[in-house]
Amino acid sequence: MVRSCEQALAIGLPAVAFTEHLEFTEGSEGDAIAGVATDARWWGRIKPLDVTGYLAAVEESRQRFPGLRILSGVEAGESHLFAAVPYKGKLVAADALFGGMPDDDVMSYYFAELLQLIEGSDLFEVLAHLDFPRRYWPKGAHLYREEDFEEEYRTVLRALAETGRVLEINTKSPLASVAMVRWWREAGGTAVSFGSDAHLPSRVGDRFKLAVDVVEAAGFRAGHDPYDFWRA
Repeated sequence: MVRSCEQALAIGLPAVAFTEHLEFTEGSEGDAIAGVATDARWWGRIKPLDVTGYLAAVEESRQRFPGLRILSGVEAGESHLFAAVPYKGKLVAADALFGGMPDDDVMSYYFAELLQLIEGSDLFEVLAHLDFPRRYWPKGAHLYREEDFEEEYRTVLRALAETGRVLEINTKSPLASVAMVRWWREAGGTAVSFGSDAHLPSRVGDRFKLAVDVVEAAGFRAGHDPYDFWRA
């Protein structure tokens, strides 16, 4: 965390957010996921978080870097189910769908699950990883075409906009196009956030300048203060 804060200051960011992953490995009565098995290749490796140590590290960083706003939150898994994408009776990581079904169907399946997430959970403020599987597009992420899934994008974005929530522009994934961010604005979306998905300190704020160019071209502008979302 300290090194991430140092990187944020070095590149001129006014704030940084630490969002530890939150995944559930078991369901209980009433959970939609209770009857679905987990894929041991991934969820078996999930270990409990040292919450006390985590929060102590956040507080230490705040004390060491008083000029940097340091936020703490969670990157929740599919909170309408509690863990992941259900497929053939198991929870699997989204990228593991490739090979089990045609590539285009993977994206359509993922978008359909996102729609259920938006409509089935109010536990989150920002939707991240709008098109996560494209990172692992078998033909190469650079060959993925957003326009091939325009209808699916618009359906998901319209549902998200109706809830008043925010769309993340993730700069680790292949960067969203101006057209896609414009679909978000046309759907009624009013705000975007920037996330570098920086699992390494050196990646904090990576490609933010390019992301700013993208959202500005789509009609979004800096918010009311340096800590605000960018708004239409």
